[in-house]
Amino acid sequence: MNRPLQTLALVAAVALALPAACTAQQPQNAAALPVPSTAPPAVQMVSGLPDFTNLVQQVGPAVVNVSAEIRGSQNRRLADEDDEIPEFFKRFFGEDPPGAGGPRGPQGPDNALQGVSLGSGFLISDDGYILTNHHVVEGASTITVRLSDRREFKAKLVGSDEQSDVALLKIEGKGLPALRTATDAPKPGQWVVAIGSPFGLDHSVTAGIVSAVGRSNPVANQQYVPFIQTDVAINRGNSGGPLLNTRGEVVGINSQIFSSSGGYQGVSFAIPMDLAASVVQQLRTTGHVARGQLGVQVQQLTASLANSMGLPNASGALVADVVPGSAAARAGLQRGDVIRAVNGRAVNDSGDLPPLIGALAPKSKAQLTVVREGKSLQVPVVLDALTVAAAEDAGTPNQRSAAAEPASNASLGIAVQDLTAAERKRMGLGDGEGVRIGRVDGTPARDAGLQPGDVILQVGRAAVGNSAELSRAVAALPRGQAIMLLVRRGNSTQFVAVDPSGG
Repeated sequence: MNRPLQTLALVAAVALALPAACTAQQPQNAAALPVPSTAPPAVQMVSGLPDFTNLVQQVGPAVVNVSAEIRGSQNRRLADEDDEIPEFFKRFFGEDPPGAGGPRGPQGPDNALQGVSLGSGFLISDDGYILTNHHVVEGASTITVRLSDRREFKAKLVGSDEQSDVALLKIEGKGLPALRTATDAPKPGQWVVAIGSPFGLDHSVTAGIVSAVGRSNPVANQQYVPFIQTDVAINRGNSGGPLLNTRGEVVGINSQIFSSSGGYQGVSFAIPMDLAASVVQQLRTTGHVARGQLGVQVQQLTASLANSMGLPNASGALVADVVPGSAAARAGLQRGDVIRAVNGRAVNDSGDLPPLIGALAPKSKAQLTVVREGKSLQVPVVLDALTVAAAEDAGTPNQRSAAAEPASNASLGIAVQDLTAAERKRMGLGDGEGVRIGRVDGTPARDAGLQPGDVILQVGRAAVGNSAELSRAVAALPRGQAIMLLVRRGNSTQFVAVDPSGG
């Protein structure tokens, strides 16, 4: 009966004796084993996965479902149209409520139901103020809010701001559960929780970490939002729901996903609550949001452009154009300036500038740190009010002129043509401003993206108005250095670096 136990003990005894025996048989000239480090043990940096049960029980009742009915012929996208639009950034509208027969009636009478947009939201006060996304309620004729206890309320739209994608709703109630706003900004690596209604599934909870903060967005009308990027699972219908820290405080409003399919792919974006709080205050006070405007067109400062300007690094926003009569023009900003800071807050790339300026009120003063021709300057500026009017077409710069044969410039690998007065007027250029590229001959110019029809306005900081001025400006530059050109294409003006050694 006891034989198996005795055999096991014998095996264990032999195993214990093996290390000593092996050591005794090692040759004397064997290499010595590494000596264990005497440094103190590393500090435990992660102490296990969190349990969000208590958090969800406490804050869940303050998260609501938002249903917006769209009536009439609205020029907007509805939930089931999302996959038909080939965009990388997709708003996530909710799908039809489970069991609904379909959101859409036929196009026709203005009062015909065209669609239902489902999203999420959360209470920020016990008397019924609710935050959600602008795109959830955009164009809505009726907004219904459903609480976690299944009570439903008709909501009033207090105000909505497209550029921040924030909307403020109001329902009639007292003693309602409300969420607290975090006092400290989220940090990369921090745990966060999202609660919302993806695909109409109320009060779904997902969790992840903050991937990055201060992310700029290529969507033009949201360039004033420094987004929080997370890997929290977010889908259509999560829009407008809260992003919470582990204390149950709101750090952001879930707004967008980065997706090629319309579904979750591990990259989600939320609007920071400090920005949302400023928007809410203005919406409650005036019903709209006012932002500061500098009046510059900026571009990313690349390593090649920085090299051509003699800068040690590519940090900052490169000023490609200054709007005449704008705050920037009055302050003396120039094309080719590099903005490095606003009121002491760093501008690391071009996407950092709009949120910093947009967060300031019109007519407020700002101090810009600018690098101009290698020197750091402090430039005070009084901001204008942001306008959203679209710029008119400046002309057709790709139209070729038959007035003269293009003159070649070997250093740049291009042939250029002088512009007529009528062409400059049509393009919105000043007298004697700009020379058009008629032909691209060299590899460096092609690699830089230059095209026939582009108009060169400057070589470095020197303005050029004809082929002779272009040749003189290029000849005056040090040999072997990348050549920085200011180029107009359509309505866009930006700097381009051409490296002659590349061809």
